Amino acid sequence: MSDPAAQTAAPTSRIAPLFALFPFLRPYAGRWALAFLALVTSAGATLVLPVAFKYLIDRGFASGDRAHIDRYFLALFAVSLILAGATALRFYLVSWLGERVTADLRRAVYDHVLEMSPQFFETTQTGEVLSRLTADTTLIQAVVGTSLSLGLRNFFLLIGGVAMLVVTSPVLSGYIIATLFVVVAPIVIFGRRVRRLSRASQDKVANASALAGEVLNAMPTVQSFTQEPYEARRFAGAVETAFETALTRIRARAWLTAVVIVLVFTAIVFVLWLGAQAVLAGRMSAGQLSQFILYAVFTAGAVGAVAEVWGDLQRAAGATERLLQLLVARSPVVQSPTTVALPARGDGIQFDNVSFSYPSRPGIAALGGLSLHVRAGEHVALVGPSGAGKTTLFQLLLRFYDPQEGRILINGVPTQDVSLVDLRREIGVVLQESVIFSGSVLDNIRYGAPDATLAQVQQAAAMAAAAGFIEALPQGYDTFLGERGVRLSGGQRQRIAIARAILKNPPILLLDEATSALDAASERLVQTALDNAAQNRTTLVIAHRLATVQQADRIVVLEQGRIVAQGRHAELLANSPLYAQLAALQFGEPLARTATPVAVREDS
Repeated sequence: MSDPAAQTAAPTSRIAPLFALFPFLRPYAGRWALAFLALVTSAGATLVLPVAFKYLIDRGFASGDRAHIDRYFLALFAVSLILAGATALRFYLVSWLGERVTADLRRAVYDHVLEMSPQFFETTQTGEVLSRLTADTTLIQAVVGTSLSLGLRNFFLLIGGVAMLVVTSPVLSGYIIATLFVVVAPIVIFGRRVRRLSRASQDKVANASALAGEVLNAMPTVQSFTQEPYEARRFAGAVETAFETALTRIRARAWLTAVVIVLVFTAIVFVLWLGAQAVLAGRMSAGQLSQFILYAVFTAGAVGAVAEVWGDLQRAAGATERLLQLLVARSPVVQSPTTVALPARGDGIQFDNVSFSYPSRPGIAALGGLSLHVRAGEHVALVGPSGAGKTTLFQLLLRFYDPQEGRILINGVPTQDVSLVDLRREIGVVLQESVIFSGSVLDNIRYGAPDATLAQVQQAAAMAAAAGFIEALPQGYDTFLGERGVRLSGGQRQRIAIARAILKNPPILLLDEATSALDAASERLVQTALDNAAQNRTTLVIAHRLATVQQADRIVVLEQGRIVAQGRHAELLANSPLYAQLAALQFGEPLARTATPVAVREDS
């Protein structure tokens, strides 16, 4: 899949992307119809006003009959009431629709992004996604909730105004219509430039948001290296670039507005001068000229409003196109249309001649022809230097990626034949970098088992050696932990993550150096808890500290994406030079004679 962020550089030359919003508008067809009726009513009431003024002047004032004058003023008041009611109803309905459609669109995009595999996030910054979910949807909300109805209303006023100009005075309206073509040309020319600049402005804002999100998520690193001034300059540069791009767009919009106003009112003044001459010559009545003037003002105002709305539509089209790029992006990890259930029992996990390269690193094998059978209930440790492929095995087992060659089976069923939800429900994970959400302790532990009772949560916390510190927190299990668990130490965060996995109670456990952030005393407690939790479960453990896996049923040694040895600790010390080298570095064990230096590579 190509990078959606890179695709945003191509500007749209039309508003066609807005038609893709129809699926989000269709469920509210009834409200749209009612809003359209209110819009037509308000436009019709507006177009009736000049006619009332004409009769007021020609028949009311000219006759001098007070009853006639009162009647026409009452008619004007009645029209104003209709106009006010229809306008208020239209405003309420389109504002509701704008909010509702925007909420639906945000939810659809977010739900879709949640289903994307990690490959998507290798090429797309989260800040870019957040910008599209906020800034771009806000543009669409403005169009759906305001600009679209205003544009339609003014379009009707334009059409109706031109028609009534022709009815009032065909000669003068001919001049008016001729000048419209002079006005349209700059709208088209400047409009294209505004559209391109609008798209560029949105992209620059997204870049600044992505940069800010990245830095804010790494504040401890930024501050420990005293790089606050550097990051401030970087963000200031991104903001200034976005500002300059927006300023260029604003200048273009300002020129467009000025040119349109000058051309429109120059034409109106000229035509009205001709009308004044016609009244003096007796070819028109004063009421007709007043009616013509009002329709000319309505028409001019409608032209300006339509031009403004057209610019908004172009900006919204760019925003819609950016959102559509997220919606049409497809995860390379595709669920089979027909899935099968995983058997409750079987022969465990089978990696069958699996080869895999990360999409962002094509040609560099993370795994090469790897075959491994982990029997049901077996406790297997994966060891090896960084980049050996240990984490990759976990990611393939969870189907974050699919191997280019080979297959993975659980209890005899290929993982690609199982629904993603069912597959991942069978697996519990504790990562080296524990993830804590900005909720309470209870919410975090219960994340994988939302229906668990408080007693079950407390039992899981006790098994993870977390009950003591949790109960010492100000509100116990209801204590709010802050964003990414900032109110906890690293070891405390890790124990909550372990409690979460224990509470899920899955048949398969994946532990990625799950005790790495713990002190020695807590490590012993948690290791005992993990050993207990691993009973009657198939367990895979990634271990960098060999002391934590010496009691594993089997230790598998990986190097450069291949299995180079497997067995128990004592066997591997005697038979595996690589394992002996790792053990010597950690325990001071004597090296096997054939041991070779361990190469350190980037982690896979």
